[in-house]
Amino acid sequence: MLAPLRLPEKVMHPEPDYFTAPFSKDKQELYLINDESTFFSPSMRNRIVNYILTRCPYGTEEGKKKFGIKRLLNNGTYSAAYPLHDCQYWKKANDPNCDNERYTLYMEWARFLRFYKEQPLDLIRKYYGEKIGIYFAWLGFYTEMLFLAAVVGLICFLYGLFTMDENMSSKEICDPAIGGEIIMCPLCDRECEYWRLNTTCQSSEYSHLFDNVATLFFAIFMGIWVTLFLEFWKRRQARLKYEWDLVDFEEEQQQLQLRPEYEAKCTQKKKNPVTQEMEPYLPVTSQAVRFCISGTTVLFWVSLIIASMIAVIVYRLAVYAAFASLMENTQTLQPISGLLTPQLATSVTASCLNFVIIMILNFLYEKIAIWITDMEIPRTHMEYENRLTMKMFLFQFVNYYSSCFYVAFFKGKFVGYPGAYTYMFNRWRNEECDPAGCLIELTTQLTIVMAGKQIWGNIQEAIVPWICNWWGRRKARNNPENLYSRWEQDHDLQIFGALGLFYEYLEMVIQFGFITLFVASFPLAPLLALMNNILEIRVDSWKLTTQYRRPVAAKAHSIGVWQEILNGMAILSVVTNAFIVAFTSDMIPRLVYYYAYSENEDSPMSGYINNSLSVFQISDFPDRNKPKLNPENFVICRYRDYRYPPDHERKYLHTMQFWHILAAKLAFIIIMEHVVFIVKFFVAWMIPDVPADVKAKIKREKYLTQKILHEYELEKLKERLCQGDKRATEKEFIATEGRMELSRAM
Repeated sequence: MLAPLRLPEKVMHPEPDYFTAPFSKDKQELYLINDESTFFSPSMRNRIVNYILTRCPYGTEEGKKKFGIKRLLNNGTYSAAYPLHDCQYWKKANDPNCDNERYTLYMEWARFLRFYKEQPLDLIRKYYGEKIGIYFAWLGFYTEMLFLAAVVGLICFLYGLFTMDENMSSKEICDPAIGGEIIMCPLCDRECEYWRLNTTCQSSEYSHLFDNVATLFFAIFMGIWVTLFLEFWKRRQARLKYEWDLVDFEEEQQQLQLRPEYEAKCTQKKKNPVTQEMEPYLPVTSQAVRFCISGTTVLFWVSLIIASMIAVIVYRLAVYAAFASLMENTQTLQPISGLLTPQLATSVTASCLNFVIIMILNFLYEKIAIWITDMEIPRTHMEYENRLTMKMFLFQFVNYYSSCFYVAFFKGKFVGYPGAYTYMFNRWRNEECDPAGCLIELTTQLTIVMAGKQIWGNIQEAIVPWICNWWGRRKARNNPENLYSRWEQDHDLQIFGALGLFYEYLEMVIQFGFITLFVASFPLAPLLALMNNILEIRVDSWKLTTQYRRPVAAKAHSIGVWQEILNGMAILSVVTNAFIVAFTSDMIPRLVYYYAYSENEDSPMSGYINNSLSVFQISDFPDRNKPKLNPENFVICRYRDYRYPPDHERKYLHTMQFWHILAAKLAFIIIMEHVVFIVKFFVAWMIPDVPADVKAKIKREKYLTQKILHEYELEKLKERLCQGDKRATEKEFIATEGRMELSRAM
């Protein structure tokens, strides 16, 4: 059944599986070495050469040692340093001994027509290294898990579509005898006119697609789904660690090595209390100054994002009146006025403007984040990546999600009421939600930002490198292939860079936030993410195989700090979705009306619209709010709130129903959060991080490795004793055997 999805065995498993141990030249005869030139994998040889080059000394200047290929690159001695691809991606090499792994990767993996095939992770790891292999393993697993979320989200959307005609709220809004007779208060000061509720008929029908009872189910489902995704990924990651010989991989081997930049810039030295060797260090005073500058810069840019968001809000408030006036007075817009309401028109244009601002700020901040991280002079590669990750993620989080948080939790919540509206900066009147609720506007915002980011990201990743390479290869078009050497061909490709994977992870984590933090407002978000990721896997593989120089291989046994970020977002998503269902959607007010205030047993939701709109007497309008055209045939207008009518002794104060609804919302948030968190933590506790069979295999491999090494040491010592080596006494033999037994027991 799964045969069409499989790749050939030689592609999926290019190397036999052996028991492994850290290599030691003293014990070389213990290792299965058929050919010394191919004993280490291409990615391992790649790493060894890079390690030597980054630490190779080449001179002194003013008493300071000069070393490393990076410094030679920076001063222009060399223009580039990179490992070569093993062949052309579109044809095999002429050398019969070449493995042609790049060609195989292109034919079996890096083409979009292979989107339905599994990924050759072992071959990716062999050619590019474990770090890139782990990324594609995670991306593939994430995409597989999205399939379930996309199916459930699509079912919830179809439920809203099929029950659209049964929605009593939309029926009442569209009914000429109900919605057509309800006069609504003006949506802006002076310029806007009174309007009839049924003019929002179509938008209220479409809002039901996302604001229905399935919203609650899907929000709870996604809270559990994200836990299953994270827990099952831990198991998948543990299996890869075993299969790729990363169980005993220590970060010190690569990630905790001192950065050459740190060694070059830190001139002072002190003794390491562990190794008792002198090593460079950065004084505390210098660190403090650098951290202060870094923190101030990050806060400035976050403040800049908040300022840009406020500017977009001001735009929304300023143009709302213009849209309202335009749609009322322009005859050509009358046919679509029911669908394209002033609220929706403002939301769409503001979302597009916000997206443009997001992309501009992203471009600028990337340069700043790298600069301030370099200025901090992190000690190790891991510190550098973690610091840059936190800076970039904090910025991207505020940049991408701030507008969604505004629409979800602030818009329409601090409006006031006719005659006592609230104003931003005492000038612009706060905007109101559509009579059908703010959820449709959150859906619009989420769709534009999420879809726009994914489309723009794929354009950047695929088209831009292709154009750059096409332009760079112009000079080679007239040269025969034998004069266009391999290193020249690879030199004309784009640079993947040490931070290449960082941007790929960041893109996917931001997407993960969209489909978890705000998924209650848009159940189709996982489906959009699934379609994007199917394309993303092939785009990433295509550009890595065909458009970029071969990156320096690196080891990694996990996705690093991104795992903690995903865990944090998973917890936050439960809170945000609970608040969206409670405060952004109309579900809780409808349920309160259904169970506590409905007077029609046969049709409990009839009368809900009339109940949810308060009454205002037109004569109570102050001059600042009063429309230019005064009505002659009605004296009241309606507005969205729960307040007493003008003839009540508590005129325009909140009714008891308002407090009942507020209490119900708070109770719902507490109950939903506790239920989902209990289920999440129970599921996480029930699912072990490491599969039982993998645990057993790891123990078996460690046992055999220690046994072989122990027997080898004993044999070597016995040989020395038999040869009459005076330095190896019987006492030494007993002591050595004791040490071996002790290490075996440990």
